[in-house]
Amino acid sequence: MTENAAGRAREMVEATYRSESRRVLATLIRLLGDFDLAEDALHDAFAAALEKWPKDGVPVKPRAWLVSAGRFKAIDTLRRRARYDASLETLALQLEADSRYVEPRESEGVEDDRLRLIFTCCHPALPPEARVALTLREVCGLTTEEIARAFLTAPPTLAQRIVRAKAKIKEARIPYQVPSRADLPDRLETVLQVVYLVFNEGYSASSGATLTRADLSGEAIRLGRLLLELLPEPEVSGLLALMLLHESRRVARTSPSGELILLDDQDRTLWNRGQIEEGLALVERALSSRRFGPYTLQAAIAAEHAKAQNGAATDWARIVGLYDLLVQANPSPVVELNRAVAVAMRDGPSAGLVLIDAILTRGDLDAYHLAHSARADLCRRLGKTVEARVSYQRALDLTQQETERRFLERRLAELPD
Repeated sequence: MTENAAGRAREMVEATYRSESRRVLATLIRLLGDFDLAEDALHDAFAAALEKWPKDGVPVKPRAWLVSAGRFKAIDTLRRRARYDASLETLALQLEADSRYVEPRESEGVEDDRLRLIFTCCHPALPPEARVALTLREVCGLTTEEIARAFLTAPPTLAQRIVRAKAKIKEARIPYQVPSRADLPDRLETVLQVVYLVFNEGYSASSGATLTRADLSGEAIRLGRLLLELLPEPEVSGLLALMLLHESRRVARTSPSGELILLDDQDRTLWNRGQIEEGLALVERALSSRRFGPYTLQAAIAAEHAKAQNGAATDWARIVGLYDLLVQANPSPVVELNRAVAVAMRDGPSAGLVLIDAILTRGDLDAYHLAHSARADLCRRLGKTVEARVSYQRALDLTQQETERRFLERRLAELPD
């Protein structure tokens, strides 16, 4: 092979790693039944590709070649370890004799493996924080350091969380499979919760110096697209629509200097029209199924904002009606708070303040900074300066997000003495 051809082969290995490594890993996890062994096999397979493809040429089906190479590398690894643990020799023989892996057709197999991996990482037996970390690590391919940085966790702590999750999967013999149709609703809900949690942390970071983290919200949207492609359920459409409609506003949410801009003050010409159009189509599809749930209802609310030319043109009556449905479908204090804000926009700040005070009196959201921020804003609009100041200060004491802190400090400074 000429030097130019060898260079192209090396570039092909690198491109294949970027586009196919998570798919190859998903299949290797299914074949080998062990996360760590599969990850080692994945890296061994690409190392072999770097050695062989420049000399022998790029195979016709690179992905299948990598899966096969990784599988046999894993068998070799187990045989080397068998000198210290005789049971591994038996496992190696089983893997070598196992004929379960048949090269999938283009339309099946590999994507099914990715879906199996998502459901495994999001199994209800795992703690919620472990589901998110494991999904980002194994499905999205983020490094432990990247995940730790995203969630402001020390890398060793995050690494231990992932290790424990993998051990739990092995010890509890959590199956590497898509749930049966009967079990799907409960399991799908867990997956959607994890994907949405990842998106929320990317779209509105819980702490740190920046308001958003594009890498996390981008990964969540990518997962949503994958889920919709492999499992076209209405709530999957609803969740993807919700993420796209929120993401469409990213650029307009902060000023060039990084200051927070509220929805009514945003320059809507900066909103991403392509994402809005895709999101609106997905919402309509989910609503027309008549089998939608909370994510679709939230997406329908986001759609009303996306369709309005400006804040004054927003159909707040329809938004309140959608929140009424959402409170029934997914009752929670946060949903009640959002509904109260919508009522304030429809009926005036006094009506919203009564609802927010009732929520805070129950003690449900006393430690939630956005509840106090919303109350402060309504008091400000009503001229209740003293109450507004107290609520803004309470919100400021609770928030850990630097952009939001600066916004609240400005609001406090703007109040009359």
